Amino acid sequence: MINAVHTLIYSTDPVATRRFFKKVLRWPYVTEGSTDEPEEWLIFRTGPSEIGVHPTRGPGGETWGPEGQHQIALMCDDLPSTMKELESRGAHFDGKPEEMGFGVGIDLPVAAAGKILLYEARHPVAFDL
Repeated sequence: MINAVHTLIYSTDPVATRRFFKKVLRWPYVTEGSTDEPEEWLIFRTGPSEIGVHPTRGPGGETWGPEGQHQIALMCDDLPSTMKELESRGAHFDGKPEEMGFGVGIDLPVAAAGKILLYEARHPVAFDL
């Protein structure tokens, strides 16, 4: 049966992106290579996860996301302290935290791979069921 979710992140510079996950987020990893350097094919443990299914359009007809496109979001318990810790490791953020209805969030640029939403959930969570 299904035992995990494997998320793919496409990057224009995979070494820089892997370095971000290794050095800034400090996620544990395994490697298919002979070393544990970002030049190798590192596979990161992301921890608990959950999937929410969202409509592509909002109640007013506004586009929330195109069909077939998916979003990665990182959840935390305390957004300000998480931001502070990640900034001390070299991360930066786009804008200021915003109330998003389901929580407070901010975009976290990932080296050579776009942005990932970082948010403090204000909704029931399923990842610890």
